[in-house]
Amino acid sequence: MEHLGEIEKRLWSGADTLRANSNFASNEYFLPVMGLIFLRHAYSRFLRVKGEIEEGLPSRGGKRRELTKEDFSRKGAIFLREKSQFDYLVERPDGDDRAKAVIDAMTLIEGDYQSLKGMLPKNEYQELDNEVLGRLLRIFNDPALKNANGDIFGRIYEYFLTQFADLKAHDGGEFFTPVSIVQMIVNVIEPDHGRVLDPACGSGGMFVQSAHFIEGLKKRASEQVTFYGMEKNPTTIRLAKMNLAVHGLEGKIDKAITYYEDPHELVGKCDFVMANPPFNVDEIDADKIRLDPRLPFQLPGVNKQGKVGNGNYVWISYFDAYLNKNGRAGFVMSSQASSAGGEEARVRRDLIKNGDVDIMVAIRGNFFYTRTVPCELWFLNKAKPKNHNEKVLMIDARGVYSKVTRKIYDFNPEQLKNLTSIVWLYRGQRDRFVQLVAEHLGNCIAAGRESLVPLAAFTKELTEANGKILSFLKGASDERATSALSELESTVTTLGVDTDSFSKSARDLEKACARRNKT
Repeated sequence: MEHLGEIEKRLWSGADTLRANSNFASNEYFLPVMGLIFLRHAYSRFLRVKGEIEEGLPSRGGKRRELTKEDFSRKGAIFLREKSQFDYLVERPDGDDRAKAVIDAMTLIEGDYQSLKGMLPKNEYQELDNEVLGRLLRIFNDPALKNANGDIFGRIYEYFLTQFADLKAHDGGEFFTPVSIVQMIVNVIEPDHGRVLDPACGSGGMFVQSAHFIEGLKKRASEQVTFYGMEKNPTTIRLAKMNLAVHGLEGKIDKAITYYEDPHELVGKCDFVMANPPFNVDEIDADKIRLDPRLPFQLPGVNKQGKVGNGNYVWISYFDAYLNKNGRAGFVMSSQASSAGGEEARVRRDLIKNGDVDIMVAIRGNFFYTRTVPCELWFLNKAKPKNHNEKVLMIDARGVYSKVTRKIYDFNPEQLKNLTSIVWLYRGQRDRFVQLVAEHLGNCIAAGRESLVPLAAFTKELTEANGKILSFLKGASDERATSALSELESTVTTLGVDTDSFSKSARDLEKACARRNKT
């Protein structure tokens, strides 16, 4: 299959070019586009599991019973009636009302799935020109996606969220947390069971990465965890619901202003809390939250207008309060929070004395599409081991990054693993660190092995070229030509020796690792 990154870029380029040549602003365009990605993925997954389901169905008199929604739910897929299937929509002739066809498709899905009721985009398609909508449908029917699996469509969904966040197409781009930041949080708190809460859930990325982590343990997320979310923006809730559905997940996401509302009533009940809350908010009404049970360390400070001077420690207090006695939390926080004075410093001191602060990671600026300032990742642990009671692991990762674009950075997979390994060592999990080192060595061996054939071919061609040059310049009396010829001959010889040495080392290292693996 074509490299996923190239597919993502091509799909985005096609969709965005179409937008640029229409009368639609990005904020009018993004939800219909995300809805079509949802439909395309749902159809791909439907087709993939349909054959498996049919093979396992009992038959009577040579006839199998009809497929049901429950059959597909057990496979983590969405049941699609004929008029909700993507091929049906793509095949609509130009004279048909495509907007009505898409709306009908969404309505049928919502009728079968209560969790998606009212969440899928529908009326938005009426604003799209019939021809534009037809071209969009064809863009997302890319031949390279015919055999794509669910994770690939999940990646495409995340990629489009990223691009729309960069355009600030919705809610100033605040709805999206970069995947590598979320992965770092997941790697540290390891949300593998129980209740997982994100009180500022945006488009649901924390839940999706948690599910990926659980799948890496060869388990099904739907059987291990229950996702709870709060989000103030109704459109963002729709994005989150589709994001979960496109990954075969469900979550209990409620519309709420978390400062004042607690719809799930989960104080002291959560196994894991994850979040990327808004930073430095100064408009929280102090009187409304003064007696909130989620403020175990009381208010962090009130100004003359009766507002909380800075909401960072309101969030931090809430996260701590939601955890049960063994709970862990990981969240993004403004760098200002770790050095703030006044009442914020008092809350921070009480939180540390309480023994809940476990790990902090400093991250350089430009990791976010909406914030250029540096940030920190905070990790709380209600069940810290006794030998860590008076310790906080602090990792300065400001010098660790990969450049995505001229103005955006992230962590690459190797950097994420290496940062996570520091946490493993802190927790005494040396075996995991040794396994990672072995993995890195294995990757080096594989890369070395793969380079031997092209290296040998290059050396052979260079030797042949050198022989032709020697023959051509044989008998030359020009001192510069003679000197250059001698230097080239010496370089070719050195390269040959180095190539033989590298090849031997690569083979020896591969044999040594194979012997170690047997023992």
